[in-house]
Amino acid sequence: MSLLHQLVPKALRVLDAERAHKLTIAGLKAGFGRLIPPSPDPILAISIAGLKLPAPVGLAAGFDKNAEVPSAMSQFGFGWVECGTVTPLAQAGNPRPRMFRLAKDKAVINRLGFNNKGLEVFAKNLTEQLAQNPSCPVGANIGANKDARDMIADYCTGLRKLWGVPAWFTINISSPNTPGLRGLQSADALAELLERIGKVRDELASASDSVPVFLKVAPDLDERQIEDIVKAALKFDLSGLIISNTTLARPDNLRSWHKTESGGLSGQPLFAASTEVLRLFRQASKGQIPLIGVGGISTVDQAWEKIIAGASAVQLYTSMVYQGPDIANKIQAGIADRLRAEGFSSIAEAVGIDQPV
Repeated sequence: MSLLHQLVPKALRVLDAERAHKLTIAGLKAGFGRLIPPSPDPILAISIAGLKLPAPVGLAAGFDKNAEVPSAMSQFGFGWVECGTVTPLAQAGNPRPRMFRLAKDKAVINRLGFNNKGLEVFAKNLTEQLAQNPSCPVGANIGANKDARDMIADYCTGLRKLWGVPAWFTINISSPNTPGLRGLQSADALAELLERIGKVRDELASASDSVPVFLKVAPDLDERQIEDIVKAALKFDLSGLIISNTTLARPDNLRSWHKTESGGLSGQPLFAASTEVLRLFRQASKGQIPLIGVGGISTVDQAWEKIIAGASAVQLYTSMVYQGPDIANKIQAGIADRLRAEGFSSIAEAVGIDQPV
């Protein structure tokens, strides 16, 4: 990584968090800072529910809400990029300030509230981006508008509008910043959600090949809730679970000034909790459904811990704020070394080895 790529993240951290993010997106759109990443090591390739990933470290949703720069991010070494969350209609999100760095904790608190430009703009942007770099798998994370009378209908609208464009869909019912959204994780509401999504999926797949549909869940779940989600995921043939979104919890050891702000906490303080929830999902599902690990990953060891706990692939975002975008290349190189050192010939062989099923 060049000195420029080391200095830019530090310079941006002088600015307000949301302004720095907007400047980053603008810079990427202008072609600033793009790299030619090394070709992915073949040992890193993995297939999840038919989705073929050249490398396991993906960019989590939240960074590129409007699908403006997935091509640029793939050039920083991310093996797959998830854009969104996008809602049917454009919305401004919650009042500012609404995004806070917790530098001493290597964390972020946000209460953005699904601020995005809506499905029309997202679809146009993503189509153009995929034409630039069709080899990078790019997915769409879809949500519901804050004032939706029928939140489930918003997810169905997202599927219909974007079908045939992204490589996968993620149903985001776990953001803590849209009132009522996490209620869709309850057993009855989730069953209705997945049944209606399943009908739309079957209707659309009849005209073309199906695509994976993942569900993104919160880390703030108990064992009963985890069991209910797994049962529903298996019953309605979900492609996988993304574990996890941000947390409402506030660990006692947080040191940063903004630790009392409301919203979802991401970054280092989330790692232990999200990994424990990942383990519980692995146990409850007995390996019958693919899991993707998200939350607090900033090192090779942490990515590896997610994999051996049951994650077939991982995603990150907050650690990029503090370490810069080259973090994907660093972690993937380390995973490849670890696989060979421990005698594995693929990631699939290492998935869940400390959680046998």
